[in-house]
Amino acid sequence: MKFYRAEQYQASCEVLFFRYQLEVQQLLPAARIEHVGASSIPTAVSKGDVDIFVGVDAGEVENAIKLLITLGFQEKIDTLRSPELCMLESTSNDDVALQIVANGSEFEDFLAFRDKLRASASLVQQYNELKISCTGWPQEEYRKKKSIFVVQVLALS
Repeated sequence: MKFYRAEQYQASCEVLFFRYQLEVQQLLPAARIEHVGASSIPTAVSKGDVDIFVGVDAGEVENAIKLLITLGFQEKIDTLRSPELCMLESTSNDDVALQIVANGSEFEDFLAFRDKLRASASLVQQYNELKISCTGWPQEEYRKKKSIFVVQVLALS
């Protein structure tokens, strides 16, 4: 894994987010579209990718997936998939992922995690240290370590 400091990637990620936000909003006008992931957290270290939360009514998840695939996305295979969550990854050169989430589901944790880090410089520092410690690691090992941190942050009141 390779990581970048915020000043190295966040401006370009913000541009990508706003571009995709407009495209998603045109296809799914009722969707809740929010920037999540490290690129949405000021001063966070990141791989330089953009994660976009797309919240839709539970009965609209499958239809949303079909529509969003037309924007140049495919279902991400090596990740959790449920009736309330589907991860899509870009098939273009843009390092963008869409998290299609049923509104009101447990998977709104993407938003809760982002908000807790935005509210705590200390948590961002811990997150950055965790990521930097994983430089050069295989993605699977990095994901395991990051997952433990995410669970701990979400458990904070």
